[in-house]
Amino acid sequence: MEIEAFHFLLTPAGQAHLSALAQMEIDAANHLRVASQLSDEVGPARAHALLETALLRRRAIGKFSRADQMYFTRDALQQASAEVVSTYRARRFARAGFSRLADLGCGIGGDALALTALAEVIAVEWDPLRLAMAQENVRAYGYGHHFWPLQADLLELSPLPVEAIFADPGRRDEYGRRIYSVHDYRPPLNFLDRWRQQAPHQAVKISPGVDYGELPADVEVEFISVDGEVREALLWSGDLRSPAGRRATLLPGGHSLTDKQPDGIETGPPKAFLYEPDGAIIRAHLVQQLGRLLGASKIDEQIAYLTADRAQPTPYARCYILEDAFPFQLKRLRAYLRQRNIGAVTIKKRGSPLDPDHLRGRLKLQGEEQCIVFLTKVEGQATVLIGQPARL
Repeated sequence: MEIEAFHFLLTPAGQAHLSALAQMEIDAANHLRVASQLSDEVGPARAHALLETALLRRRAIGKFSRADQMYFTRDALQQASAEVVSTYRARRFARAGFSRLADLGCGIGGDALALTALAEVIAVEWDPLRLAMAQENVRAYGYGHHFWPLQADLLELSPLPVEAIFADPGRRDEYGRRIYSVHDYRPPLNFLDRWRQQAPHQAVKISPGVDYGELPADVEVEFISVDGEVREALLWSGDLRSPAGRRATLLPGGHSLTDKQPDGIETGPPKAFLYEPDGAIIRAHLVQQLGRLLGASKIDEQIAYLTADRAQPTPYARCYILEDAFPFQLKRLRAYLRQRNIGAVTIKKRGSPLDPDHLRGRLKLQGEEQCIVFLTKVEGQATVLIGQPARL
């Protein structure tokens, strides 16, 4: 989207078109016709901006409660923190009582809309289009008077007179490919070092696939999942850091587990129930803490499955009833499933090199029942576990 076309969206004419598009059903059958009609009326660039905004607002409904009033680009929407995450994260800033913050790399304002609810925010962004969108998006939430936009290069910008920082460095290259090393972020993570004297209280959004060996020693790392999907990780420092070194948080419930909980569990054969920990628990290296909490053991030192004689509800893991376990052999597995009239399987794997789709094809099942097949290791041996979801 061009910046001129975005400015058109804010005019009375642009708003009227957006209101009309919001009432329309736009699908593959009429997309070209609608685009052509808009292009005739306002020109190709503005037509693209109108149609793109209307479609992205619908796509953003799951992320933002006021998506119908917001502005996006496709990449920026994908990269923006969901409102449930930014609201949760802002609570730490609220507890610390800061009155002036910096949002470095603010994008389209996914975090600024929560931070401006509690403090003045200087929002820094290099892309003028994203910065302009961020300002409008914060206004949609009623906090535009707390938002101070600043277009600047973070590598050249001198530290600002703020008390704390939220930073979201770019994690994609010029081709849109993900960047995993903090040294390759745009800008690299160490750009914040020169801000520490002015603002030692920092929260930095990083990739959840980060290498622990690249993390500073004096931070708390928090992995966040939303509805069971790991979305992002945060580094907390200064007064924003809690006593924990590692934390897993599950949203929207807000359940947190940390390395302050006791660990140390046994490893042994599968029992009556299997627990599959949430991805945030696994990334935070808190499987043993969860096992201790559940009275469970691991099935293998290197595998993030837990097993127990009894089941109990937990927000931190899915629980399954185990029906059988045996060493993996394709012929044996196929015969086992056919004998039990199994025609549909959900295949989960952890610690197995097998491709689930390829295996499903080779099983050639035709029955009417269904089950879950876990391809994993038990005390170092390739093993198949057969189970069903536990109703707790």
